[in-house]
Amino acid sequence: MGATPGRAVVIHDVARLAGVSHQTVSRVLNEHPHVRAETRERVLRAVEQLNYRPNPMARGLAGRRMRTLGVVSFDTLLYGPAATLLGIERAARAAGYGVNIVTLEKLDHTGVVAALDALAEQSVAGVVVIAPQVAAAAALHSLPRGVPAVAVESAVGPELQAISVDQVAGARLAVRHLLDLGHETVWHVGGPGDWLEARDRADGWRSALEAAGRPVPPVIAGDWSARSGYRAGARLAAGTGATAVFCANDQTALGLLRGLHESGVRVPGDVSVVGFDDIPEAEYMFPPLTTVRQDFDEVGRRCLAALLDLIEAGPAAGPAASPAAGSRVAPILVTRRSTAAPP
Repeated sequence: MGATPGRAVVIHDVARLAGVSHQTVSRVLNEHPHVRAETRERVLRAVEQLNYRPNPMARGLAGRRMRTLGVVSFDTLLYGPAATLLGIERAARAAGYGVNIVTLEKLDHTGVVAALDALAEQSVAGVVVIAPQVAAAAALHSLPRGVPAVAVESAVGPELQAISVDQVAGARLAVRHLLDLGHETVWHVGGPGDWLEARDRADGWRSALEAAGRPVPPVIAGDWSARSGYRAGARLAAGTGATAVFCANDQTALGLLRGLHESGVRVPGDVSVVGFDDIPEAEYMFPPLTTVRQDFDEVGRRCLAALLDLIEAGPAAGPAASPAAGSRVAPILVTRRSTAAPP
């Protein structure tokens, strides 16, 4: 097997003869450290046999890209994922790395694999995957071996690094704050069921109520949007007797405030409200919103530290090679004027 007679030898010819991907050939030619010795030798034999001569300009560009990290994210205007991406970019820039971002419409197995292939062609030194959804987390189990990779806001096994804000702890902070104010129980307007963060926040809410021996109301379904919060506000005002509500994010809380107001319910006079995220607009809501802040810059710093540890340790090292493995960033409760003692 080799090149077709009469045309120039290209990198794909080398890959076919060596029995590897063209990305692997590129890594060998660019002296990437994360290639097994036997694979490197097989590729170099194929290069010699085919008399392949790579484009020197392309090789020079690829060499410079070794100071580049890849990030797989998804197309969203939601504050949390967007702020996470910004935190990673800031940390990479501070460490002297550039960032190549592949944005997907849907974070599923096919999309994640395609994104990783695209980044491999760019010879990135390592990859960060922002994977807060169930399907995306499942796709991470098929990451190619030997690729330094870290997941953010995801639930994966011990075979992969995962850096995230402690969502369960954040929800417990919100509930305990409301219970300490004297509320008998706390209602919850949740996030989408296929989001890991929404599940963790609901788990934290529920466990905090159970630990305090308080009744656990049914979860009101939401989808991160102000519209879902608005609908929840009308429902809660219609005879539920709720005096305290924990919303899965601040946008939902914004809609809830409007829905309660239009139903004649005062916040915090009749109902106290807590959100999650601490978006920049939270302190300007009416009333200013009590919420749980996520430190996305710290997530970015820990994420980059974990990835650089893996890159330095080499392909044979596992997740334990980084002291940041499984790192959880502590959330912070920010108290404003949307919470008070019950009427």
